[in-house]
Amino acid sequence: MPDFPIIDSHVHLYDVEKLSYPWLANVPRINRSYGLADFDAARGPVEVEALVFAEVWVGPGLHLDEAAWVQGLADRDPRLQGMIAHLPLELGPDVVRGDLEQLLQHPTLRGIRRLIEIELDPRFCLEPGFLAALKLLPRHDLVFDICVKHWCLPFAVELAQRCPDVTFVLDHLGKPGIKHGMWQPWADLMKELGRLPNVICKVSGVITEADHAHWQKAEVVPYLRHAIECFGFDRLMYGSDWTVSELTHPYPEWVRILDEVMDGTSEAERRQLYRETARRVYRLQG
Repeated sequence: MPDFPIIDSHVHLYDVEKLSYPWLANVPRINRSYGLADFDAARGPVEVEALVFAEVWVGPGLHLDEAAWVQGLADRDPRLQGMIAHLPLELGPDVVRGDLEQLLQHPTLRGIRRLIEIELDPRFCLEPGFLAALKLLPRHDLVFDICVKHWCLPFAVELAQRCPDVTFVLDHLGKPGIKHGMWQPWADLMKELGRLPNVICKVSGVITEADHAHWQKAEVVPYLRHAIECFGFDRLMYGSDWTVSELTHPYPEWVRILDEVMDGTSEAERRQLYRETARRVYRLQG
């Protein structure tokens, strides 16, 4: 375990009594409310100094309510320093500007995520309206968390190329096809993304791309090493993807795997992964 407190850049919290999450019906194992007390119970011996909330795909029209709920949690617990909120960018800048102004009232807002992986045609993210709305973010110092499956990575590359002023955080290493042993074209596309200076990679949500019941550490490690090679530690940040991670492994197990992968690295490199990149990109305290 790290001998210093870490920053978790990707945590999901939700209250099924207050908000609607239709996708949870398909994952009964985590279909209940999860708050910060549950997070503390799950993290075990891992000392987490700060965390960033990532939107949880609430029901249609509830994204502003979700953001307000999360800000309420942050008001009561200073560890919750950042929020990545949902914004329907595909509606275009004129429509989403009002929602964005409301989101900006929350002090913890650090970025926007509009899930791309859930759409049958991911090319929607390259439509003029989406791009124009996306380009609103830099003027407010907001990043865009890009969540795609490996087959959508070509669109992620083009999106980052067409919006060089936007800082992109690639969630979950682009969700490689670990379960089926897929390496290419994921590996080459990660190299392309690594060459783009406006792209950061989040080291999170990887084990859930393997077989949930029978995953092996040896399957996961090559993908982690490749991400390190493509991005370097100053453009990698740790994330747990908790609560989704509960489907495959306990919270400390992910940290143990990363510790093994980083065996032989410097303390400065470990601090970059576990703290400094997230602190810099999401403008966190400390």
